[in-house]
Amino acid sequence: MKRLLGLDVGDRTIGVAVSDELGITAQAVGVHQRTSWAADLAYLHELLRRYDPAAIVVGLPKNMDGSLGPQAQKTLAFMARLRQACGRPVIAWDERLTTRLAERILLAGDTSRRRRKHVRDQLAAQLILQTYLEWQSQHGDTRASDMRLIPQDAGRNAEGGEVGQPDAGQ
Repeated sequence: MKRLLGLDVGDRTIGVAVSDELGITAQAVGVHQRTSWAADLAYLHELLRRYDPAAIVVGLPKNMDGSLGPQAQKTLAFMARLRQACGRPVIAWDERLTTRLAERILLAGDTSRRRRKHVRDQLAAQLILQTYLEWQSQHGDTRASDMRLIPQDAGRNAEGGEVGQPDAGQ
């Protein structure tokens, strides 16, 4: 299996993680400070060159009731642009509470406030990618890598199932 890239996309930063080549573990690799789409794209192209991932897993910030709010809509627009610009599969993965979990992990580890701010987004990306890898491992279903989400399909994958969850028949 080729590596996967995991992203936690926010308004100001993009947290980044990458899987090992076996697709077992995710490692945090950095945080990109967003200034423009051109800068985002240059950074992401460098990551694609360095890691050559088979696909990109992007955390989709759903509301607690599963609906898609304004931040999810921004993420969907980012994903559509990313897919067009990089020509690789871009997978939406439910990221509810990953940033809060990352913050709790860092607090439990007695990480300083300054360090938490820098590490939180990359840890969130790692958690997003790790949960995706675990789902793939548990379900043994490579079709999960074909889940694609575009704005007009909001909340559905290419096969009609919920994003981040396979259809019941899979």
